[in-house]
Amino acid sequence: MGAAIANTTELRHTALLGLGVYRPERIVTNEEICQQIDSTDEWIQSRSGIKSRRFAGPHESVLAMAISAGRKALEAAGVTGQQIGTVIIATSTYPVQTPACAALVAEELGTGGAGAIDVAAGCAGFSYALGLANDLVRTGSEDHVLVVGVERMSDSTEPTDRSVRFIFGDGAGAVVVGRGDEAGIGPTVWGSDGAQGRAIRQEPDWVDFATNPTQKRPWIIMEGTSVFRWAAFEMGKIAQRVLDKTGMTVDDIDAFVPHQANARITEVIARSMNLPETVAVSGDIAETGNTSAASIPLAMEEMLRTGKSKPGDTALLLAFGAGLAYAGQVVKMPVLAD
Repeated sequence: MGAAIANTTELRHTALLGLGVYRPERIVTNEEICQQIDSTDEWIQSRSGIKSRRFAGPHESVLAMAISAGRKALEAAGVTGQQIGTVIIATSTYPVQTPACAALVAEELGTGGAGAIDVAAGCAGFSYALGLANDLVRTGSEDHVLVVGVERMSDSTEPTDRSVRFIFGDGAGAVVVGRGDEAGIGPTVWGSDGAQGRAIRQEPDWVDFATNPTQKRPWIIMEGTSVFRWAAFEMGKIAQRVLDKTGMTVDDIDAFVPHQANARITEVIARSMNLPETVAVSGDIAETGNTSAASIPLAMEEMLRTGKSKPGDTALLLAFGAGLAYAGQVVKMPVLAD
């Protein structure tokens, strides 16, 4: 029998040390969207709460946006690239399978060879990645982990598809997860309902497209009613599970940061939770749309930038979407990059 495997025996407190985001330069109004779909600004706002979103330009690739947001998060946290032990990128729109986006971000930020993985969990991706990062630091595997949620959803939606084109936007958000003096990130609750996987899907797949010259290119297809029903009436229960696992109630939180899928979904979830009026709720969807895995960090930034929330506030994060997958945790709000 060989020697025993050495392992960390002491769990450590973790925290969000800094937050940085990247918002593309181009603002796309509902009026512009309606030039290609049969809709109106009034209809879009009434159904989703969206007034505008941002579409990335040729120079604003998934990689470029991830690097920019990551660099700002490092600056806000007061951490150098060399201190980052792992980079985790949450995205569904990075255009190549290899090399991983995370490996290129790690190189560009000067980490000196950090561990690097991409996570594809749709709109729940950031909270999935945050859960992984939290466990890496809490158990002693790493001291600092960079988590980035980044998407170019404008590449994935057919420009004339009335059911999805107005919903999505582009952007990136990043946080540095590190050790804290007290608990700053709670346990993650996550799960999936693959039985409803076709509610948000890509058709056709890329192999069919590549081998069939008459095939239309792949686009995101969404069954809006099914997604709305699932999110609006199930996510309140998940949010309560997050609070229960963290040992908190709605009276203990200062801010609610849900995935920015639809303003009406957010309202239904808040009501189902009996959320007190004292709890600030992110409404970033109005100016940003649904940015999938980038949604949660962008929404956190909006709350900090506008003064709805401040660093150190207790916030409930709740992400949900394609898969159908969900994840959430309670965190202390981080410092924002200048």
